[in-house]
Amino acid sequence: MASTATAPAPQPIPPSLSLPPSQFARLQPHAYLLAHLSPPASSQQPSIRANGRSPSQFRVTSANTGSLTHTNGSAVVRLGDTTAVCGVKAEILHTEDIASWSVSHSSSSSFASNKRRKLTNPTAKLGEDRTDSGDNESHIEDFSLLVPNLSLSTGCAPGLIPGAPPSALAQSMSHQILSLLHTSRLVRAEDLQIWYERPNFGPEEPEHHNESEQMDVDVEQEGSDEASIQTGEIKAFWVLYIDIMIISLAGNPFDAAWTAVLAALRDTKLPRAWWDVDNETVVCSDIVSEARKLSLWGLPIASSFGVFEADAAAGWRSVTIQDAEEERKLAEGDRKGIQRRWVLADPDGYEEGLSQERVCLVVDKPQGGDGKVFIVKMEKNGGFAVDRKELKELVDISTRRWEDINQILKQC
Repeated sequence: MASTATAPAPQPIPPSLSLPPSQFARLQPHAYLLAHLSPPASSQQPSIRANGRSPSQFRVTSANTGSLTHTNGSAVVRLGDTTAVCGVKAEILHTEDIASWSVSHSSSSSFASNKRRKLTNPTAKLGEDRTDSGDNESHIEDFSLLVPNLSLSTGCAPGLIPGAPPSALAQSMSHQILSLLHTSRLVRAEDLQIWYERPNFGPEEPEHHNESEQMDVDVEQEGSDEASIQTGEIKAFWVLYIDIMIISLAGNPFDAAWTAVLAALRDTKLPRAWWDVDNETVVCSDIVSEARKLSLWGLPIASSFGVFEADAAAGWRSVTIQDAEEERKLAEGDRKGIQRRWVLADPDGYEEGLSQERVCLVVDKPQGGDGKVFIVKMEKNGGFAVDRKELKELVDISTRRWEDINQILKQC
């Protein structure tokens, strides 16, 4: 009989000692990001973030306005995978419904001065008018004429479950947006005021017999015109309810939400409204062409940054005397050219969990300001790594970011 040879059993493949990048990112997130930002010198690879961006690069931003037809203004802003939807709804608030309203709040003298300023200097810059309208601007904050509310949509992030109460992040961001609206004085109080101007039929023109009498009459007419201007009275205000919903959360929600608020306010139109004496109520025109847009003060743009440190425990150390040695090592590393920290612009959700210190800058470049940059807000919390020199660099990055967002909003 012929003998048959049996094939040898296949040898098992030894398991690989390396981990896929996705598992490495979940198991060792700090080491994974550090490996991208600080590659070995022998590899000759540039310092780049895990998402492929440079430290000062923002995610792709897009904006669209007018998406919601049942609002006075709306916008959808997408910042990478973070998406914010904003809708502005205007309602009328009568002064008789304001408990703190009094005759002094009607500010007829302020109304007259504004009228005279516009008549005598119709080409005045917006910035000049803004500095002179402090009394009127207080109406917005005193009577809560701007009411922002931010909510996180169910499913926008893994931790948000249906039926959960408003998170601390949503409440905090609502307060930040309200504070920034008041600080920047973005909305003009004059746009939200509904006035009633009593009709001025004027005095009968007398007969004049000589030049001296004519001059006296001219003086009286000037006084009568000023008195007629002072007959104006505020009867109601527009209240703007600004609702923001984050439908997709992938890091840096404040920049997306604030940009959506800016785009929605630029898109907001208020109908022509007047006081009806016969019915003692405010009447609005239903003619679309008579609606007017808000004339906003400037365009404050927010830019957020996160600070990533090479030492994973740097953010958790207590501020004690023992930290002096660590600070000495950091300073020595800086002198040798060894980078120990990175300031990451527009951090995504992965980077936010690894950043202990955060910086938010809001800058504006008003028209006619000769290229000057105004810092509307500067907020830094969570650490003390960013110094004055780095803050100046962040202002320059925020200025370039302002140019980009300005071009995006102009195309809406």
